[in-house]
Amino acid sequence: MPILSPADQEYLRQVFVERLRDPITIQLFTQRVTQISIPGYECATCRETNQLLEEVAALSEKITLEMYDLLQEGAKGREAGVEEIPAIILKGHNKGTLRFIGVPAGYEFATLIEDIIDVSRGTTELSPLSRETLAKLAQPVHIKVFVTPTCPYCPGVARLAHMMAIESEKVTADVIEVSEFPHIAQRYRIFAVPKVVINESLEFEGARPEAAFVAMVESVARAQAEPEQDSSA
Repeated sequence: MPILSPADQEYLRQVFVERLRDPITIQLFTQRVTQISIPGYECATCRETNQLLEEVAALSEKITLEMYDLLQEGAKGREAGVEEIPAIILKGHNKGTLRFIGVPAGYEFATLIEDIIDVSRGTTELSPLSRETLAKLAQPVHIKVFVTPTCPYCPGVARLAHMMAIESEKVTADVIEVSEFPHIAQRYRIFAVPKVVINESLEFEGARPEAAFVAMVESVARAQAEPEQDSSA
């Protein structure tokens, strides 16, 4: 049974016709369905994520879906920085790296669709000042945005993080559906979402305006660069 209704499929097909510009690739790191159960490698949402992305990719000839089994193709996963599955990586005109960890369901499905469009076009709605700031980042920045499918405030934060990754080669942005990964929720003490962690050193809960979020990213990159400058003096 399809996940997307016929009406949703037709709507998205038209959106892709109107808004996609160049081809993009969706890389999905997953667990292939087998008859063998491997302890410690069960993936509760891989089947759903596989089907969802297959349905999305079928709506446009400009979308290519590549699927990798993390157990069988571990080297490819390590190269892509993938530790948990399902993991989705979008590739097109983005300068940095943007990933979804977990199924992009609920409110986060809209984030996925808008990301696909931005990666295809190579443009975002970030302000010129934000783009200028991101272009001058002194050090790489890894942003983790923890979300749940039922959080109405999460997509705005997730989109900002992913837009920064599209605009800057120094930004890696992960959107993590934290309810799928209790060990991650425990490690990062997730009691409310959205929660953002930047370079494991700065964290905050709730949404922030674009300018404030970009300023935090810039401050973390600058702070990381300063010790290196001091040591070389």
